[in-house]
Amino acid sequence: MNIIGQFIKENRKKLNLTQKEFALRSGLGIHFVRDLEQGKETLRLDKVNQALAMFGMTAVPGRMKHGNEE
Repeated sequence: MNIIGQFIKENRKKLNLTQKEFALRSGLGIHFVRDLEQGKETLRLDKVNQALAMFGMTAVPGRMKHGNEE
């Protein structure tokens, strides 16, 4: 699972929301929420940010980590 999907899942659960409830509240489709939480790699960034906005967050560009870099 990717870090964003994991973040969404953990925080959704903290709010005691099902995937369906989260989808409704965020204005996203249930299939998108499932794909996001399962780490699908080909998702639209605008929709990822729509999900992250529920927690006051946004995805931003950053350098990729390789191997043992920190």
